[in-house]
Amino acid sequence: MKKIGVFFILSIITILSFSNCSTNKSEHKHSKQANKKDYIPEFNKVDKTFIKKAKKDIYPFYNEILGKKNFNGMFLVAKNGKIIFEKVNGYLNYEEEKKLETTTPIHLASISKVATALATMRLVDQQKINLEDDIRKYLPTIPYKGITVRMLLTHRSGIPYYGYFSEGIWNKKNIMRNKDVIKMIHKHKFPLNYPSGTHFAYCNTNYALLAMIVEKAANKKFPEAMKELIFEPLKMNHSFIMDQPEKINEISPSYNSRYTMQAVDFLDGVYGDKNMYSTARDLLKLDIATYSKDFLSKNARKEIYRGYSYEKAGSRNYGLGMRMVEVPNKKPYFFHTGWWHGNTGCYATLRGDTVCIVAISNAYTKSVYRIHQLSQLFEGYPFEKEEE
Repeated sequence: MKKIGVFFILSIITILSFSNCSTNKSEHKHSKQANKKDYIPEFNKVDKTFIKKAKKDIYPFYNEILGKKNFNGMFLVAKNGKIIFEKVNGYLNYEEEKKLETTTPIHLASISKVATALATMRLVDQQKINLEDDIRKYLPTIPYKGITVRMLLTHRSGIPYYGYFSEGIWNKKNIMRNKDVIKMIHKHKFPLNYPSGTHFAYCNTNYALLAMIVEKAANKKFPEAMKELIFEPLKMNHSFIMDQPEKINEISPSYNSRYTMQAVDFLDGVYGDKNMYSTARDLLKLDIATYSKDFLSKNARKEIYRGYSYEKAGSRNYGLGMRMVEVPNKKPYFFHTGWWHGNTGCYATLRGDTVCIVAISNAYTKSVYRIHQLSQLFEGYPFEKEEE
């Protein structure tokens, strides 16, 4: 009887242990699935009739404005996360006749600022950065008092452009890095262009410093921080921050309007303000995520998509890494342009209609800046049809 009793107890313990183990595995699996986010909000399906009409209306823009024969880059229009028009045309490398593909990363120039701002705001949501923090909390050698993180994001700091203040100081045979920008500011204490916080003046130095603040807050080099905060979570598999400027022309050269390859120069080592390489499809993934409450808090989105500079009358304004056009009784139009060497582009997000428009090129063209005309396909935006 004693042997049977012991055997019975051991059997019960074994069963309970197995049951508990199975439960733990199940809970772990569920937890893993719960933590895995794709940051894709639920959108309404796009009507097939709408898609057909939109394609018909977009074709003239692609053929005549972008210039089907001469356009060298990527162009897409998406509604509710669904691509309704897409074209990729031209060459990544003219000398080697290597064609552009949907997966070919090209330099976004100042559209990079959109992603830098989003990374900053994700760190704000994680309480690793505060918008009202004095930037010296992260960059203690900066000599200016009272400049906040928000002022950098909104181009209201008054700090001069590193491409100008480095004249006569920097040996142009050497590639400049973000840390060098900070060292020059610390050493030379250049005067501010205007009192901080008083008005808007677009300046790349703001975002070069933001990249270093992201590094400090994330405790990772900026390219790695961007991968962790933006690229990997959003499955932007063809996006990265260029930190090897000597290899630019091996990876993705840029061309002027006569299709002559542009040389790498000493400013090509600074990132945050530029040096993000991506594709039109990856930018669409980024745009989709900005509607997700899991990717950005409601408050973060509110901060990004509003103007901060109303000292002068006008319709143009700037949010956090986002340009905008605001006209009374019209929907605000949010966008960002880019131009660096031969790389030109424009990204627009029509928040009132969940529409994303991207036109990026590695061969200089002003036509990409005219994508605002496509907002006329939707009601209520502040643009009228342009006369040719």
